[in-house]
Amino acid sequence: MKRLLSCALVLIIIVLSVPIAGAEVKVSAGSAVLYCPFNNEVYYSSNENKPMKPASTTKIMTALLTLEYAEKDNKQVEFTKEMTAEGSSMYLKYGEVLTLKDLAVGILLCSGNDAANAAAVSVAGTTEKFASLMNERAQKIGMKHTHFVTPSGLDDENHYSTAYDMALLMAEALKNPEFSRLTAKKNETVKFIEPSDKSVTYSNHNRLLSLYKYCTGGKTGYTIAAGRCLVSSAVKDGLTLIAVTMDDRDDWRDHAAMYNYGFENHTIRMFDDTDFYLEVEVVGGDEDSVIVSSEDCSAVEISPKDYGKVRRINRLDNFLYSPIKKGQTVGTVEYFLNSKRLAVHKLTAMNSSE
Repeated sequence: MKRLLSCALVLIIIVLSVPIAGAEVKVSAGSAVLYCPFNNEVYYSSNENKPMKPASTTKIMTALLTLEYAEKDNKQVEFTKEMTAEGSSMYLKYGEVLTLKDLAVGILLCSGNDAANAAAVSVAGTTEKFASLMNERAQKIGMKHTHFVTPSGLDDENHYSTAYDMALLMAEALKNPEFSRLTAKKNETVKFIEPSDKSVTYSNHNRLLSLYKYCTGGKTGYTIAAGRCLVSSAVKDGLTLIAVTMDDRDDWRDHAAMYNYGFENHTIRMFDDTDFYLEVEVVGGDEDSVIVSSEDCSAVEISPKDYGKVRRINRLDNFLYSPIKKGQTVGTVEYFLNSKRLAVHKLTAMNSSE
């Protein structure tokens, strides 16, 4: 009997510990944010603008700049003594040669500090000059409370960012096709140029790729001073969300909870009128009618509970007066949620009536 009660108690604890979709979110992080790049809105936040140590999540910027440079010149890099770094590693040895894109694998998946330094030196000449490139890009992205010192993210009192800034960075990085591909990989194999017979498969430190089915990528980070940091992305039903936690003891669970909350309360609805086709009578013209169509398609973020409440209104007269020019706007299709207009699509004439 005692054993049955014990098992029941364990079961209750397990059930209660699972994040409940749609429930209000509470996380254990020093700072956190759930960000939607589609509409630039924050769906959840806690100290999102507080400067914190980002640890190896810094490497999102390092990998992005490396991949962008590699698109122009995927140069071969020989690993040298000046590129060495303490901490997590791709385990490169002096004299080994690989490409910039291969270094990006080590930067993103196994969080190699050696790979980050090697890419930085190869791209900019020194890690200091590369940090300047990082800060220039941060300003362009709109990261107002960020300053980078190292490409690896090792602790420095002048190396800091915020949860919100890191969400902006991840949104920018996901626009890069190669970054998006790599960050979503659970493992990736690198074939070295020198030695030519060396091939290594690197595993992604981001366990959320396995723990949360909608996860599409991210970057982990940890130092004793920074604590556990995690930047991740997830996509469900066409909606992309980005979660960031800094100094978090329970980051995997916290990210899943934030995503469940976000996807329960937000979704993307497509309004597609590209198949609109209607023949409309014309008065006083050399043509009795014109064909009216639309080329417009819109994506709108709404709450799932409002999905079926959207009204569609066609604003098009039963007949038109000549002259009508080809391409002329003759009406609209409008979508409303209550009194709020969500989207407007133009209806245009496909032929003329003089």
